[in-house]
Amino acid sequence: MSYARFLSPLLLVVAGPLRAQRPARPDTVEARAIFEANISAIHRRDRARYLSYYLEAPTFARNGPGGLELGYAPFAAQRDTTWPDSLIATDLRLVPIRPGVVYGQYRYRVTQRGETSSGTSERIFVRTPRGWRIAVSTAFAAPRGTPPAPVALVGARLVNGTGGPAIPDAVVVVVGGRIACAGPRTACAPPAGLDTMSLRGHWIVPGLVDAHVHFSQTGWVDGRPDALDLRDRYPYERVVADLEAHPERFLRAYLCSGVTAVFDVGGYPWTWALRRRAESDLLAPHVAAAGPLLSTVDRPTINLPDTKQIFYVPNDSVARAAVRAHVARGTDAVKIWYIVPAGADTTALKVVVRAIADETRRLGARLIVHATGLWEAKDALRAGTDVLVHSVYDQPVDDEFLALARERRVIYTPTLTVFDGYRQVGLRHFEPHYDLACVDSTTAARARSTDSLAPSPSAELVQQRVERTRRQLATAQANLLAIHRAGITVAMGTDAGNPLTLHGPAVFWEMEAMQQAGLTPFEVLVAATLGSARAMGRERDLGTVEAGKIADLVVLGSDPLADIGSLRDLRYVMRGGALTVPRLLAPR
Repeated sequence: MSYARFLSPLLLVVAGPLRAQRPARPDTVEARAIFEANISAIHRRDRARYLSYYLEAPTFARNGPGGLELGYAPFAAQRDTTWPDSLIATDLRLVPIRPGVVYGQYRYRVTQRGETSSGTSERIFVRTPRGWRIAVSTAFAAPRGTPPAPVALVGARLVNGTGGPAIPDAVVVVVGGRIACAGPRTACAPPAGLDTMSLRGHWIVPGLVDAHVHFSQTGWVDGRPDALDLRDRYPYERVVADLEAHPERFLRAYLCSGVTAVFDVGGYPWTWALRRRAESDLLAPHVAAAGPLLSTVDRPTINLPDTKQIFYVPNDSVARAAVRAHVARGTDAVKIWYIVPAGADTTALKVVVRAIADETRRLGARLIVHATGLWEAKDALRAGTDVLVHSVYDQPVDDEFLALARERRVIYTPTLTVFDGYRQVGLRHFEPHYDLACVDSTTAARARSTDSLAPSPSAELVQQRVERTRRQLATAQANLLAIHRAGITVAMGTDAGNPLTLHGPAVFWEMEAMQQAGLTPFEVLVAATLGSARAMGRERDLGTVEAGKIADLVVLGSDPLADIGSLRDLRYVMRGGALTVPRLLAPR
């Protein structure tokens, strides 16, 4: 069944708990049951069951993008079996016309072959001697930008992310894709006539924000030939072309994992275009992008001949020109890849870093610095960085570092777990720390193939890599705790895209490592929402569940304040007011 011809019947209802605030009449109960059974058949790709719910008569009518079509026989004779990737319906309203006839209307959102559209669909249900059947089906596309239907989420415990305690029996009212009210039922009663969704026994928290991702990298070594060169099997030009052509697999993986916003902090120039595309797509997270990294070293292996994601800046004049070009492209930040090779002229490096920082500040842009050593991290702070990405892991942070970070009001994004992905590659053994259900099949298969890569390392090399990763993580976690206790803002970022740090579910492993470092579950949650929204530069719209903000939130089945691992217990994800079940977002 092609989407173009049969859009209106192909809708997957995830809004079972949604109900109109009026008593259901028996005929409407029957109509809803037949509707949901029809949708269930679509979800199961069961063509025979799907067809069984339509009126087998010449008067059966469909009207959609392909125009008006009459008759059940031509409909049933179609042999095209292309099913949509995801189909979501909300705001279902049923009205009895007369005994045995019910009119229904609802909003749909459908994705097929990476393209998403939405609109309004109608049904007329009739009672026949063989049971209730769908006699008429229509679909009308909504104008681009039409917000999801208003809804009130009621009865859950709300952790709004502002610092206060959880609010029991809370209500979150969503209108026009934004939060109209969020708080206790006594202060935020659902307006009369608004559809409600009962979430008693659940928890609502802000949508997660991953403040450090790379869409220019795959999550495996085919996207990082500098880590392990497999270009003879996976030509790098093709890998990058595929990343540019099909970012939706990673966009979907993030939303499937409860991540409603991400910050791409370094990649090919095409990553800037993802921002506009994702902002209008309710099946994708919001995206900010920094564009190509300005680097203190040259890394041609991870560039293409005609375009670069790592731009080497050898002197201050090149550095300033690069910043001007980034700002002219409307970049969300300028990022320095501050690498200090052994024996490097640190004075020359400092000149370049300050030139970038000065030009960035002069043009009113934000500065991000990659710094994993204490020396370069302190130099970045003196230069005036706004965000430090990656942990300082070569030695403990000192009082000077903490004083500089407080004075600069820097945001610190530790990326604790990315190093372990490289360890797994080095050991030729993939150890997934999270469910791969949200990961597309190609990426998952390549990750699993890590175990078959040759050559296998020696026992001595294995031990060295294990010990090095253990030391790095221990230092990074101790530094994170010291930085947090010093009152410095912490953001959550995974560095997803690097080998075996997979786009989307890597956030769970990262947050759990932050909790293991000594942060409480609540502190980790704030870092992964409001802290990361600040790093992204979008705290006015994102990061908390408050009136006026974009309606981005997740619904959990267990208490995130008892254990941050409860973030894995996702029940629903809301992006821009559009509610869906995470499993329906899983890329194929």
